[in-house]
Amino acid sequence: MRKTRSDWRLQASAHRIELTLNSASRVAVCALAFVLMIPWEMTRRDPMIDIRMVATRQFGASFVVMLATGAILYATTQFLPQLVQEDFGYTATWAGLVLSPGGLVTMAMMFVVGALSSRVQPKYLIIAGALVTALSMVQLTSVYGDLDFWFFARSRMLLGLGLPLIFLPIMTAAYDGIPPTRTDMASALVNMARNTGGSIGVSLASNVLSHREQFHQSRLAEHAIPSSVRYQDALQRATQFFAAHGSSLAEAQKQAFAWIGQQVQAQAAYLAYVDVFWVLMARALLAVPLALRLRKVRLGAGAPMAH
Repeated sequence: MRKTRSDWRLQASAHRIELTLNSASRVAVCALAFVLMIPWEMTRRDPMIDIRMVATRQFGASFVVMLATGAILYATTQFLPQLVQEDFGYTATWAGLVLSPGGLVTMAMMFVVGALSSRVQPKYLIIAGALVTALSMVQLTSVYGDLDFWFFARSRMLLGLGLPLIFLPIMTAAYDGIPPTRTDMASALVNMARNTGGSIGVSLASNVLSHREQFHQSRLAEHAIPSSVRYQDALQRATQFFAAHGSSLAEAQKQAFAWIGQQVQAQAAYLAYVDVFWVLMARALLAVPLALRLRKVRLGAGAPMAH
């Protein structure tokens, strides 16, 4: 028997529901396993991962700082190329080149921070890195349609100055006071904090971008109404522009309407990205009070490397 279009739609809907339920069940199982792992690990004499370290002053503060830093690193790495491709017309190659100068700065800063780590307490380096990182996010909140390649490259370079000032010292601070038998656990938890923070940062930025773009588009559309003097002026100027380039009056007016709609969407997107960068700036500043909680460590002793 031949299936109708409604039958195909019903089958597709049922398939989507099945996929959603399967995904929800997997999430529920993972969440339940994670929750049950906590009391299990806390009550073992020799646990696989001693999560009680996260409750300590030194390691706990380092753990949260690494969460915030991972969020900024992963979120900016994903959303800065997305911004320049979607709203500035960059190709994938040029979007990657926007990040390249920042990578070179980060590589050079590794040597600088390595030398500073033997002379300056980690808490002060982390504070400096958090402030520089926050400054790079503030710079990106100035985004608008006429920015060039080097604006984004400079912002990434500034971020490349800040992140190494956090990543390397936080390793020294995190391992301070950890017994040798727990360093492998500390390494696993620090790396988990970076990767988990990155996932949280990307998810948070995606959520902010989606909801704030809808919000800004609704607010901007409130002013794009026929009774608005500015709207009528913009419509008239756009109609004249398209008419001067060979369109008939009726065609020019349609093109003007479409152009205004595109401008509303573009401005809403810019404003949504601005909100994302403000949120990331707040996450960077979160590291400042946490770094102040860190105690002084013995400089020059070195720290086990995380993998």
